Amino acid sequence: MQLRNPSADIFIPDGKAPAEALERVTRLGVGAHQDDLEFMAFHGIQACYHSDEEWFGGVTCTNGSGSSRTGAYAKFTDEQMMAVRRQEQRQAAIVGRYGAMIQLDYPSKVVKDPAEARLKDDLKDILAATQPRVVYTHNPADKHDTHVAVVVPVIQAIRELPREQRPQFVYGCEVWRDLDWLPDAEKVVHDVCGHENLAASLNGLFDSQIAGGKRYDLAVIGRRRANATFFESHGVDQSDALTFAMDLTPLAHDESLDVVAYVTGFIDQFKADVTGKLRKRLG
Repeated sequence: MQLRNPSADIFIPDGKAPAEALERVTRLGVGAHQDDLEFMAFHGIQACYHSDEEWFGGVTCTNGSGSSRTGAYAKFTDEQMMAVRRQEQRQAAIVGRYGAMIQLDYPSKVVKDPAEARLKDDLKDILAATQPRVVYTHNPADKHDTHVAVVVPVIQAIRELPREQRPQFVYGCEVWRDLDWLPDAEKVVHDVCGHENLAASLNGLFDSQIAGGKRYDLAVIGRRRANATFFESHGVDQSDALTFAMDLTPLAHDESLDVVAYVTGFIDQFKADVTGKLRKRLG
């Protein structure tokens, strides 16, 4: 597999040959930034952590040059910050026992350019090499422009694969906008309890961002706990950590579906639910 960006990095924590390592991947996470995988795809990381048959593979699309920096990192150049973030992501792959970690190293402006095909083509090649059963990526209603700019080529790349090579499940996960607003019947609910020590270890590895004033490590765990408690208003908690995802599998399998119409359909359902409850009470 020849990636299109010469500075892209393929890291195999256990030293397997890249082709062999990619072939074993059963769950693939595709995120925009270093740390997105650990925040949004922990369900896949956790499922593979103690398994002899399941392997998590990670793809980070951007190079980290736009990262915030204060404190010990305040005077870091873009090149220095890129090196730090790349190493943090490699370290997460070691701690999380990933089968493979690919960092495509594109500037955000390339990822966000609709005329650029390199990211989509790289993702297509990675998906063909791994043929994962499950793909985790950003949800298309995320408020971060770069996150949305990643999920679009993920869907495009999957659609270009032969049907027999497409993943069985594609999930759009929470990062910069949670999915509590999705109707409960439409939520993909992932139980991620039982490995809080692993989650904390992975989240805490990204010191360059935490020291920069963003306590992602605490916020991500807090969101998972909040999801578990507020998911069911009339029942006892069945878990202490849940993540929510939007099911993107229909978009990946049916090229006739319009991405915008599909996503805004969920928003319309939310609007209808709120409107119905209010009108019922107002009489």
